[in-house]
Amino acid sequence: MNTHRLFIACLLGLFLAGCNSALQLYKKGERRSKAGEYQVALDLYQKSLAKNPNFAPAQVNSSVAAAYRLSNRIKEAAPFYQAAIAAGNKEDSVMFYYGYALKAQGKYKEAAAQFEQYLKSTRNVHRKNLAKREIENLPLIEQMAGEKTFYEIGNVSALNTTAAEFSPVVQNEEFIFTSSRKNMVYKANGLGMLGLYKSRFSGDSIQGNSIELFSDQLNVSNVNEGTPTFSKDGKTMIFARGNVGGRVKVNKPTDVNLYISRFKNGQWSEPEMLPLSKQEKQEAWDGAPALSTDGKTLYFASNREGGLGGLDIWQATADGSGRFGRVRNMGSSINTPGNEIFPYVSDDGRLFFSSDGHPGLGGLDLFVATRSAGEVAVRNMGIPLNSTADDFGIIFKSSVAGYFSSNREGGAGDDDIYYFEDKKPDYKIVNYYLAGKTVTRGGGQEAALGSTKIRIMEGDKQVSETTTGPDGTFKIKVKESQNYTIIAEKPEYLIRREFFSMSGKSIPQEQLVKPVTDTTYNITIPLEKPELNKVFVVENIYYDLDKDNIRPDAAEELDKLVDFLKDNQNISVELGSHTDARATDTYNQDLSQRRAESAVRYLIENGIEKTRIIAKGYGETQLIEKQAQSEEEHQRNRRTEIKITGIR
Repeated sequence: MNTHRLFIACLLGLFLAGCNSALQLYKKGERRSKAGEYQVALDLYQKSLAKNPNFAPAQVNSSVAAAYRLSNRIKEAAPFYQAAIAAGNKEDSVMFYYGYALKAQGKYKEAAAQFEQYLKSTRNVHRKNLAKREIENLPLIEQMAGEKTFYEIGNVSALNTTAAEFSPVVQNEEFIFTSSRKNMVYKANGLGMLGLYKSRFSGDSIQGNSIELFSDQLNVSNVNEGTPTFSKDGKTMIFARGNVGGRVKVNKPTDVNLYISRFKNGQWSEPEMLPLSKQEKQEAWDGAPALSTDGKTLYFASNREGGLGGLDIWQATADGSGRFGRVRNMGSSINTPGNEIFPYVSDDGRLFFSSDGHPGLGGLDLFVATRSAGEVAVRNMGIPLNSTADDFGIIFKSSVAGYFSSNREGGAGDDDIYYFEDKKPDYKIVNYYLAGKTVTRGGGQEAALGSTKIRIMEGDKQVSETTTGPDGTFKIKVKESQNYTIIAEKPEYLIRREFFSMSGKSIPQEQLVKPVTDTTYNITIPLEKPELNKVFVVENIYYDLDKDNIRPDAAEELDKLVDFLKDNQNISVELGSHTDARATDTYNQDLSQRRAESAVRYLIENGIEKTRIIAKGYGETQLIEKQAQSEEEHQRNRRTEIKITGIR
């Protein structure tokens, strides 16, 4: 063999070896991509291209682009879609998603042209409708960009890192957020698994040096956990958890579900999956929960069956026992064939959410929905809250300021948390006050109770103390969105706690007329003297039919009884349990005794002395609804009462 032929043979051998090596890497990448491990797949695809840039460029570049898109990095996918098309790839998905990738880069005219080109080649009806919608929406972007807003934003650098930080929640003095800081790597995007973390406020500033795990009980190393929402009193939390979760993965079903946990005895309970997630097929994505201001409606995002597109916003209504059921889609005024996610209800009742289906700048944009005369209007919140990146997870700390999340350029890492404030020059001020009155009741009459000590609590922190005047009144200034516990104490009377929340009580700016408005809310606090054999009905401690276990909604009410008994150490009580009449007398007597004992065990486990409380079952001997027909009427019969049996 002459030198020339030997040289050609060596080149051919090297080329074939390179092709074989590139092919093996590509095949490994495909397997990892099918398993949802997109970051691992990307590394393998890139190695394949490095081994041999000429090996199947149309397919390899397409796979790289898809992996970026499926791990929520569609902006990074654009050059690979472009390379795949240049190499001859005319697959429907490649032509379609390249338009979205161009939009994410802010190249709106090029995106419109790509969608126009796509319409000429596709037979996919669903994607064709989406492309038409984008062609209609894209011209509106210039108009949105020209609309003036008065928002000022800033990166919350005290807590943002190269990890992802998003979905903030302000709960009394704590700032709670989701972050990819766990040690275990999530193979879909190469970041750490998601967990819940918290920091504290110093005035209006977040203390970055105080960041810690939100709860050891809720931190599981090998799952994604995040996007929490809280009840008004902060003692009930609903959040998302899943083994293959992540912030958003809209194009592939995953096992993310909603869980509920309750704060009792100084810690969060073991989370339980909400029934609305249990009832749905396990491959559905249920996440980003948000409670309404009254706690009776749960909003969440899901790709479950019956939606309009990828992720839709759904709502579930609480039944008489506080459990969420009756799930329904929020309809086409909110949802689109695209994705709607991260709902949030402000104090003035407006629904905020993020969407890539409504006209937006690119990726997820922030929107606000308002209802007037039965019609729902959806408005893009504009620049600078929105950008060509993903903008989502907005919350309000006051009527004009709050926080949101974004992966826009200039941040510290993946997703960052930003602060915003509306600097609109004609902003009107509202001063909120709480006027209280302590009273005593007897013989059908109500009398003012003066000289009562009043302590005002924000969470576990006492923020003020006062004493009622001779007429039993007091008045304090309160803050928007804040939750308060008012503790009233007077010698010879039972200590009384009343919960008051400013959630849902803020007045919208458009309803204000004067530059400064004073608004007062009223509360009456009845105090009673301890009397032997006096009976108190403990509201909303219900049991399922034939069951004696403490339901989560009952635990919330029993926690209030724990506080009552801890406040009033001088009394002993009987805890009485009652059943409905749908079984034999003997069975109901036994069941009610077991229920009473179950409740007493709960109180003892939460710090009440065993000698201060006894359990008593009354069966069906003292029905409230004697002719009960509906489940709600039967449930009212399955009640719990306490009776004072001793006074020290």
